[in-house]
Amino acid sequence: MTTIRSLVFVLWLYLSMVLFAVGLSPALLLPHRYAMGVIRGWSRFVLFGLRWIAGVKVEFRGLEHRPTGAALIAGKHQSMLDVIAPFAVLPDNCFIMKKELRPLPFFGWFAWKTGMIAVDRSAHSKALKDMVKQARGRFAEGRQILIFPEGTRAAVGAPADYKPGIAALYRDLDCPCVPMATNSGVHWPAHGFRRYPGTVVYEFLPAIPGGLKRAEFMGELEARIEGASGAMLAAEKRSALTGSG
Repeated sequence: MTTIRSLVFVLWLYLSMVLFAVGLSPALLLPHRYAMGVIRGWSRFVLFGLRWIAGVKVEFRGLEHRPTGAALIAGKHQSMLDVIAPFAVLPDNCFIMKKELRPLPFFGWFAWKTGMIAVDRSAHSKALKDMVKQARGRFAEGRQILIFPEGTRAAVGAPADYKPGIAALYRDLDCPCVPMATNSGVHWPAHGFRRYPGTVVYEFLPAIPGGLKRAEFMGELEARIEGASGAMLAAEKRSALTGSG
């Protein structure tokens, strides 16, 4: 049953991209807020299908720590869902993406229109400078910049590998950083099409104040994100053992 429900959801996901890309493409010709509205609507549409087709509920915690103005957010990255879900609760989210995704229908078109930060990872140091420059502009516009410090999706339980990009943004923007933990990979794995019923949690944690030294900041960021994400995984295991949840 899980396999069938997963396949139906994957169909729902990709058909939704076509539906929103074609049906709402006029928003690409309108001001920024209309295109962002399309992305937020698509995000909620995906979450609706995820719950009622695949049996995966998405819950947001720590909303009292959720930024609504210019902010830097660093999130755990275990799933494609991590890119989709935050749009449902952040007013003007801007995430850092691979430049190769820009030409993609719907996703790439609206990413370009809404000023997502596209980075050419093969450019190394130049890519880092370009990312910081773009982020400075988005921050000045009052947007919430979401970066995944590990750079790519990691399997559940894999050792953390935080890259220097987040430290560069933290230093240059000179602002607090809001950590975001998740257990998304348990229910929407980094690879494969199967979706496993249960509850995906995204938790906004208290902001790390600006101005810390690099090593102190990176240590605190990793401790908070990995600690909270690890606690979610432990809760999942306890639930599985007791048959509750």
